[in-house]
Amino acid sequence: MNPFASPVSLNMQGQYNTPNTHKYSVILPTYNERKNLPIIIWLLAKVFEEHQLSWEIIIVDDASPDGTQEVAIELARAYGEDKILLKPRAGKLGLGTAYIHGLDFCTGDFVIIMDADFSHHPKFIPQFIRLQQAHNLDIVTGTRYRSTSAPYLAEAQPGGVYGWDLKRKLVSRGANFLAATVLNPGVSDLTGSFRLYRLHVLRHIITLTQSRGYVFQMEMMVRARALGYTVGEVPITFVDRIFGESKLGADEVVGYAKGVWQLFQSV
Repeated sequence: MNPFASPVSLNMQGQYNTPNTHKYSVILPTYNERKNLPIIIWLLAKVFEEHQLSWEIIIVDDASPDGTQEVAIELARAYGEDKILLKPRAGKLGLGTAYIHGLDFCTGDFVIIMDADFSHHPKFIPQFIRLQQAHNLDIVTGTRYRSTSAPYLAEAQPGGVYGWDLKRKLVSRGANFLAATVLNPGVSDLTGSFRLYRLHVLRHIITLTQSRGYVFQMEMMVRARALGYTVGEVPITFVDRIFGESKLGADEVVGYAKGVWQLFQSV
């Protein structure tokens, strides 16, 4: 018998009916996400309400020219301005600084960061929360490259990637292999951006993080491990964006490689 599947172990994994008194703040960076935003907000609200969780969503929009902010304003009217907060910026200033900006408006004690383009499905959030509660973790990160969670969670299914061509899969795998070899962070998916943080942990790490753009996620995790914070992983299925174009380009790939080297020297 699998010891992790015993009734005692399942209870330790949070599979019991106790009220969750925490509040969860979601930071959603957006740029040209007018078509995606209403659906991702609906899915998030559905997950939080079904699991009786207290929540808010902070939309950090970088002056999208497609009307994303107008859609966000309508969503705030529909769901309530205490649930949907639009906190725009003057221009396209990067992913890392979007999280820093969004943190100023979080009132929850946990923060979820994720993409607004359906690459990250909200259905995995309850698993993040259960794993965090079961093991009192500081961070839970989604991973495309594990078949089971770490620590073990009975309901977790194997992760994966859908909608990418072979080239992009190789780039992603290669990026994680490079970082794992050089930095040895003990996390299988350093480039992922679907994570749950304790609020004070995220604030601490983010003040030390120097990278911006796509290197930001990797540095956050490497620094978290170096600072001794506890990290769990939940397998997720990553689906390429439905509407719009990917914002990952050659400059980001080169910047990532440079970022790995800089972290090797500094952390």
